[in-house]
Amino acid sequence: MAPIDPNSTTFTPPDLYELPSSRPQPLLPLRPPPLCIYPPVLPSPPRKSLLDATFALSTHLVPAAWPRTTPEVPLLELPTWTPDKDAFRAAVRKTTTTLMQTTEEHWKGELDALPRNERPMWSCVNRYVRKGLKEANGVTLFCAHANGFSKELWEPALLHLVSRYSSIAKYAVDEIWSFEAANHGDSCLINEPALGGIFNWKDNSRDILHFLKYYLPAVPDAGTLPTHLLRLDATVAHARREHGILERRLVFMGHSFGGCSVVRAALAEPALFKTLLLVDPILSSMGPRMSSEGIADLVLGAVARRDGWSSREEAHRQFAAVPFFQAWDPAALDVYVECALYDAPDGQVRLKMPGGLEAANFAERFTACETFELLPQLDPRIETRFVIAGKLEPQAAEQRRRAVWRRTENTSHIRILSSGHLIPQEKPGELAAELHGLLMRRDGSQKARL
Repeated sequence: MAPIDPNSTTFTPPDLYELPSSRPQPLLPLRPPPLCIYPPVLPSPPRKSLLDATFALSTHLVPAAWPRTTPEVPLLELPTWTPDKDAFRAAVRKTTTTLMQTTEEHWKGELDALPRNERPMWSCVNRYVRKGLKEANGVTLFCAHANGFSKELWEPALLHLVSRYSSIAKYAVDEIWSFEAANHGDSCLINEPALGGIFNWKDNSRDILHFLKYYLPAVPDAGTLPTHLLRLDATVAHARREHGILERRLVFMGHSFGGCSVVRAALAEPALFKTLLLVDPILSSMGPRMSSEGIADLVLGAVARRDGWSSREEAHRQFAAVPFFQAWDPAALDVYVECALYDAPDGQVRLKMPGGLEAANFAERFTACETFELLPQLDPRIETRFVIAGKLEPQAAEQRRRAVWRRTENTSHIRILSSGHLIPQEKPGELAAELHGLLMRRDGSQKARL
């Protein structure tokens, strides 16, 4: 196999050989969620987004897919911190091993005898609508975030898109929907009593499909929408499943875990999807992915993560001193501190998504393998553009090469050599340039302006 050229913006094709099967299973069918007499309120106060000059922000709630794919498994009990570093490390390793074993047992069907999680949950979504919108004939962007991050972390890249390219764009972005997974951010604050100790990525795909079929309004509209979006009639959902959402020019953007979730959703309901921009998505072949020590390292890090600060200022100072965050664009770090943390009842500022839930998301590495295996079955009419990080460990880079060449029809890719995996946080301007190029090729005939 030809080695990967670290200075090339594209990958050469990999050698083809037989891979072990992940035994992909279909998504669990969606059923009407139980009637909720007292729906939840938004857990965070209104805020001005980075796009406030041109887009109005509102935040909404919709029921998540019901029931869940996962069984009833208790929440992970995190190790208690102790100054005895060896004892704490041992406890973290033990917790990590237990979590990964339980997740694998779920994937193998060994937990099927347990009751399924049928507790209702909610999906939180941000809507950015262009101010002064009158004639809705432009693009609708749908964004799905990475593990451990909130729906607002797309804003720096989106700001670059709407501010840098407004004078040359031949397309219009009418509306942006930034979707939050059920165990992340504000969704997590609402769902915490219902969340279990494991998470199946396919439920994030099901939540996305549930929103698209039953709750996404028919057309962009500058008017005010209710916090709890109205459920559409089943006939509308059926028509969307068969013919797509014809009134909208949808472009889907997914990063990492979110990229995998979007692809898995598109495999299940292809009519809803026309264009995918996949930002360093986690799509992995079965063999190396399963034996990778990197997954365990991510789980270990999440289990041991600090979860409380005296103030947002203290949190910002600590984050800014860490090399992981020093690679970020300053605007991304500011949004993270503002939106990924909340004021807890104990007076501390805490992560909306605690480390145990982030660890559970990392441990679920099987949907990435299933989605990789199914990728050649993606409807050839769906345009797929990969934006891949250039600064990756050799094994991760090889996995990305396999993924971008796994499905060749109507597929292209580019590498951002200056970025690590967190492209939206590290290089939002470069990501915006790629999105702009895609929209110009796809919708440039609109001859409209942002």
